[in-house]
Amino acid sequence: MLKAKKKSLIIAATCICLLLFLSFVISAIRAPLTDTFPQPFNLINAIQREIGGFIFYHRNYIKNEMLRKENDFLRSKLIAYAETVQENNRLKDLLSLKKETPFKVIPAHAIGRSADSWTSVVMVDRGANSGIKRGMVAISFLGLIGRVSEVTAFTSKVTLINDPNISVSAMLQRSRQEGLVSGTLGNYLIMRYLPEDVDAKVGDIVVTSGLNELYPKGVLIGTVAEINREFSGLSRYAIVKPAVTLSGVEELLIIVQ
Repeated sequence: MLKAKKKSLIIAATCICLLLFLSFVISAIRAPLTDTFPQPFNLINAIQREIGGFIFYHRNYIKNEMLRKENDFLRSKLIAYAETVQENNRLKDLLSLKKETPFKVIPAHAIGRSADSWTSVVMVDRGANSGIKRGMVAISFLGLIGRVSEVTAFTSKVTLINDPNISVSAMLQRSRQEGLVSGTLGNYLIMRYLPEDVDAKVGDIVVTSGLNELYPKGVLIGTVAEINREFSGLSRYAIVKPAVTLSGVEELLIIVQ
């Protein structure tokens, strides 16, 4: 008896599966079968929806991942392109300065910076083999950068003008008043030893005076940002904003003397 029932169930299940299969293959009999056997079709439709949703999600996930990677790649290419454009512009300016400057110069690239906080130094990729010597002056198309303080065969150290160990004989271009510009390790310089009645105002241009043989005359240093009185009350000093952003020096020219 049990075997007969089991056999009947198998035959019935087989017939149902066959009918379901035929309903998907032959669309004409799908509606009558759906009306006759709603539960199996509802179950199969639910399973189809779940499987379809999973496949759709997985396909979209893979597509989104591909688009994200492509977007990241294109973004990195744009950043690299922008960097190349900026470098080319800087090199064009440097080349133009090299052609126009009355000095003989050697171009150099910054390859490192001082790790300590009490000096302001950049390492450049030119040394004694390129004709660089200690004491030579470094400039850019914007103005004075510093002076070569150490030289090896292939590299040199350039001490920047905002280093406290650097002092430059300078003058106010408009009034011709002379003073001494020194570094502060910050974003500004100090021009000291100005007389009490100095003819100076904010915005005045500061250039090298040429009184120090190390620095050629007329090289732009920066502009006056403030004018203050010394503690003694006998003289004044000016806060000078450098013409060159010293924290971002990348290319420079070294004047051959």
